[in-house]
Amino acid sequence: MQLPTPQPEHEWLQQFVGDWAFEMEHAMVPDQPPEKLSGSNHVRSLDGLWILNEGCGDMPGGGKATSIITLGYDPAKQRFVGTFVASCMSHLWIYEGTLDADRKVLTLDTEGPSFTDEGKLAKYQDIFELPSPDHYILHSQTLQDDGSWNRFMTVHYHRTK
Repeated sequence: MQLPTPQPEHEWLQQFVGDWAFEMEHAMVPDQPPEKLSGSNHVRSLDGLWILNEGCGDMPGGGKATSIITLGYDPAKQRFVGTFVASCMSHLWIYEGTLDADRKVLTLDTEGPSFTDEGKLAKYQDIFELPSPDHYILHSQTLQDDGSWNRFMTVHYHRTK
């Protein structure tokens, strides 16, 4: 069996490998001021085909949460693919998305529990922006009934190593 050869998209993901500190601002509750939280994450490569992003950070109301993001590229689908899990929820988030033409913004589509309709799923996007090699930004947003996107979280990551 021949191992897959990393594609340019796999190589693009390797930019995230390293240690990072983050500051998050989120406003999950309408009409409430945004809350600021912090933490750190470690991103490692799985043989150049996947990245594993392991994070730990403060939770709203106190305590800590840990999370794992897997990201790779599926040449057959010509799409980035991955997953997200966190210790503060039981939902497995499944990603699929694309990189913009400038190769600076990765937009991942997913579905998860609705903030407003208990028991229903909603559409979400996690958007990774790379303004520089030592800084990336993650935006999370959810699709509203009117077709617009509500950005509820922004996280700035700064390389520490």
